[in-house]
Order: sequence, then C-alpha cells, then structure tokens
Amino acid sequence: MAGMVVHGAQWGDEGKGKIVDLLTEKAELIVRFHGGNNAGHTLVVDGEKTVLHLIPSGILHAGKRCAIGAGVVLDPQVFLAEVDALAAKGVDMSPARLAVSLRTHVIMPYHKLLDAAREAAKAGSKIGTTGRGIGPCYEDKASRVGIRAGDFLDEALLAAKIRHALAEKNALLVGLYGLAPVSADQVLTEILPLARRVTAYLADVPGLIGQAKAKGANILFEGAQGTHLDIDHGTYPFVTSSSCLAGNAASGTGCSIRDLGEVVSVVKAYTTRVGSGPFPTELSCPMGEHLQTAGAEFGATTGRKRRCGWLDMVLVREAVRLNGTTGLAVTKLDVLGGLPELKICTGYRYEGNDILYPPQREGALAAVTPLYETMPGWQEDISSCRSFDDLPEAAKRYLNRIEELAGAPITIISVGPGREETLCKKN
Repeated sequence: MAGMVVHGAQWGDEGKGKIVDLLTEKAELIVRFHGGNNAGHTLVVDGEKTVLHLIPSGILHAGKRCAIGAGVVLDPQVFLAEVDALAAKGVDMSPARLAVSLRTHVIMPYHKLLDAAREAAKAGSKIGTTGRGIGPCYEDKASRVGIRAGDFLDEALLAAKIRHALAEKNALLVGLYGLAPVSADQVLTEILPLARRVTAYLADVPGLIGQAKAKGANILFEGAQGTHLDIDHGTYPFVTSSSCLAGNAASGTGCSIRDLGEVVSVVKAYTTRVGSGPFPTELSCPMGEHLQTAGAEFGATTGRKRRCGWLDMVLVREAVRLNGTTGLAVTKLDVLGGLPELKICTGYRYEGNDILYPPQREGALAAVTPLYETMPGWQEDISSCRSFDDLPEAAKRYLNRIEELAGAPITIISVGPGREETLCKKN
C-alpha cells in the first residue's frame, strides 16, 4: 500500500483539485481529510469545467472509490446538490463509489446564521470568512455539542441534540446579535429530508482505508485550503477553522501516520490570497491586475477576486518544513508567460534582520519587507509543453530556483487548466 497526501502550500487556491484528479489514475481510494464547502476545487476535463466543494476530486475517474473523512464538516444541502449535479453529468454517484464517515460533523442552519452574524458585527475587522458555518461547526465539535452524520440514523437522538445545541445558539443570536430565535422544529423540518438521503452514503471510512491498505492499494488523501490558513500554523487570526497540514490526513481520516507516505505540496507559480490578512508580496499595481486577469483569479467558492503577488518562497519554504514535502507540484506556470522579468521573494527583512522563515508573532507578517531576486521571463506559449525539456530556458531556470529555495524537488508542472496540460518532471 502506498499513501500520498496532496495539500496546499500557500493560502489555498493553488490548483489542488487538478493535481488530485491527475494522481487519481494511480489510486484506488481518494479521501478528503478536512475543511468544508469553503474550499473549491476546479477541474477541467475535455474542456468541461467542474467545481467541487466537498466531494473528492477523484470522483471524475470511473471506478475509483471516494470518501469524506471525520475531519471534514459536511453541509448536507451542498453535498447532495453536488451529488445531483454530478449524476446529471452521467457520473456514477452510488454509495458504492462515495462514502461519508459516520463521525463527520454536520453544518446545521444555525451555524450559518451565527457565522454571518459574527462577521457582520466585526465591521472594519472582518476575517473574510465565507459565511458557510464552517467555524461554528468546528466550535461545536470542540465543545462536544456537535451533530455528526451518524446521528442521522437516529432521528430521536438528532432532535434531542439539536434542542440542546440551540439553547446556547439562541442566547447568542437573540441576546448578542439581535436576531430572531431558531426553533428546533424549524431546523428538523429543514434537515430531516436531507438527512434521510445522506444516510445512504454513511460508512466506516477508517475501515475502508484499512481494507484498501490490506489489498496493497494506493490511497490518496486530499486536503483543502492551504498551509498558511492552518488554524495553528497559519496567519492567525486570518485562517480557517481546521488543520490544513499533511499530518492531519491521519487524524482527519482515521489511519496511522505511517500510512501517509508521500507528501505533494501544491504551489502556484505566483502567490494569491482571498479575503483579509497580511500578504507581503502583494502587487497593488497593474502587474497584480495582470496576474489576476491572466490567471482568472476568482475564488471558486466565493467568486471574490483573489489578491495577487510575486511568488513568496518564504511561505513555501515554511510549508515544506511543516509538511515534510517529498514533491512540489507547481501550477499556473503558463500565466507568467509574456512578462519581461519575474521577481521571486527569497527572504524577509524584519526588525533589522534578514530572515528565511515567517516570524511567529501575531501580526508580524504585516511588518516584513520582502527581499526579491529578479529573473528573466519568457515570451513563448508553454501550454503545449509536455516535458521539462520542452520548456523555455527561462522557465527551467525559474523552476530550478524554486527547488533550490524550497529544499524540495518539483515533481509535477501544470502549464494550463486541462488535465492533459501537465508534465511530470519526476515520477
């Protein structure tokens, strides 16, 4: 058995979905291990675009088994909408192909209300949450008052747990935010039809992993967001509500860390960020607008414009350190084509010192000055390149410099959105 983790090395939106889709060909089981529908993985197969928010990207490969682990928070409405949309495209969406862990926590309607109310109340200090109830659902998980997918099998238990959770939620919604209270009957009316459909997909996901392992099958663990949105090691408080690191693939799915094996860290050839938070290499100028336009940098989940900047190798180097990267997958290299020169951030100046890793204090990343190295660009269209040797010399030098600065080898290079617009530097 070989296990491989695919995760983001920046602030998300690195193109993980395409890389998972590519690597799925060699895998038998693909398991999503954290996050919720605040993630959006965009896949382009035969010119057709598919955006997935919860279901693992491997679902587009016929005959592959996909699963959603206990580390994920599941919005049943979004999940079933994805199931129906994929089925309408002719994708087999039977429970034989798709499983949801009984231990996966469920996003309830009151989580979304609370999320939106909190963000609205922050006025000028917004975090940039998607408002989808992700954070409040993880809070209930930690507070041990959460609803889990397995609770859908016992409607009396589900009703009791919803009433228990609403005692606190209504105190916040009414007393702090001035909203109307939510009744348990109202929530049950909304959730029960969805719950009855979701139950068909419930399964022992750790057991599925164990079975695949016993057969010697390859398993792919799919992450969401990116390293620097990690709740512990990201740019707190401008982070997501779960651990985005490769190590969380074990606890988020129910397997041993010894089962993880390879770690593929996905890196966009430049840097982007959605929402608020520090961004040292951000380009608030026509060049940033060019990258945004050329790269079609709009959030797959929110539709918001992504902030764009030069490649920040301090962040990538930190991601390699935190995740134990065995291979880098560089995406959107084609977007940099046509630029006369490129800049790459090799370090920061912070409090009079030159540093190679992000400072650890809260807010410190907003106080650093990026140190740049300038490299020549290339004018050729590289979307038809299918090997490293086909690339222009300037593109090769850029990639080689990424390897040197990251301290990890590049294994995959994406030169366009299509599945076929990819080349493997190393197997």
